[in-house]
Amino acid sequence: MKVYLIGVGLGNPDTLTLAARRAIEESNLLIGAPRLLEGYAGKKCVPAILAGDIAAAAAQEGAGPVAVLLSGDIGFYSGAKKLYPLLEGYEVEALPGISSLAYFCARCRTPWEDVYLVSAHGRAHNAPGEIQCHKRTFVLTGGNYRAEHLCRDLCTWGMEDVPVTVGERLSYPEEAITRGTAGELAERQFDSLAVVLAENPRPVGREHAAPGIPDEAFLRGKTPMTKEEVRTLSVSRLRLRPEDAVWDVGAGTGSVSVECALAVPKGRVFAVERSEEALELLAQNREKFAAWNLRIVPGAAPAALRDLPAPDRVFVGGSGGELEDILRLALEKNPRCRVVVNAVTLETLAECTRCFALLGLEDVAVTELSAARTREAGRYHLLQGLNPVFLLSGEGRP
Repeated sequence: MKVYLIGVGLGNPDTLTLAARRAIEESNLLIGAPRLLEGYAGKKCVPAILAGDIAAAAAQEGAGPVAVLLSGDIGFYSGAKKLYPLLEGYEVEALPGISSLAYFCARCRTPWEDVYLVSAHGRAHNAPGEIQCHKRTFVLTGGNYRAEHLCRDLCTWGMEDVPVTVGERLSYPEEAITRGTAGELAERQFDSLAVVLAENPRPVGREHAAPGIPDEAFLRGKTPMTKEEVRTLSVSRLRLRPEDAVWDVGAGTGSVSVECALAVPKGRVFAVERSEEALELLAQNREKFAAWNLRIVPGAAPAALRDLPAPDRVFVGGSGGELEDILRLALEKNPRCRVVVNAVTLETLAECTRCFALLGLEDVAVTELSAARTREAGRYHLLQGLNPVFLLSGEGRP
């Protein structure tokens, strides 16, 4: 039996290709979502959405051909992906349609070869994180996650000024295209059949592939700063992943915060600092490096940490004598979080090892880092040592 998998475009029959029209006309049975079967009253139709239900309905039709109507293009977040293995043994012909992406960008008079694609329709997603690190992002919304929910999430992530274009009921007579910032559209209500194009003028991204921003690139004033050699190894020890949530406790100028923010372009960094001077420098360095996923949290730890999201990674550059409570709180929020602590004094080293043992951290490593830099002395160059630093790392138990 022959089975057609037909991308019907946006659902409006006007977006069907000629090949799709011919396949529908010659088919004895049409299967698809109720919306897609509208307008085919003269044909035998079976409403079905799940791949298993569609395959079962096709099996009941002995003679064929059978046409399965799928929204958009069968190669673009389509149910066709799950259908192929269920239709083995049939003669399957796939007919692509017009995707919502192609249609919407045509209506907006904009090319889409550089657009990043995300589906937030009935699947796990990190749409705000993707928008955060791409200049142009197309998002399929629907179900329990609509365009207004995306706009609200963008505001929560600090991207309320990102320009957003929302397309509703595309190709239908009531089609609507709305433009504004995420903040302006967050309280609007949009149709469940909506798509979003977000255009971020300054996405988070690293100029160089590896960490190691030169110290002189940061604005620092009189605030202490983790030096490049120590900072690079510390960030490496965190073993950051693109979507991680990171706490930087005792952030100072924000040198570690910025390095982490650029390393987790789809994630977020929470820089906790109590010094007013340091908070100003943090804001300036965030602006300089366009690290928009870096959120500045004024206050002293652990109190300032209580309302933060659970961390995947924690860096402690300064604990104010509250290291045990800081680590205990982080592990309560996420028992599997990874921790890196820098210790300059022997007393802090002893306290770190005590806390790591008390809290049951695993994969513990302690490294003593001594580095020296050259300085000119007339026509000679001398090595001048930096203060030794102990790097301690470990992970919570599953």
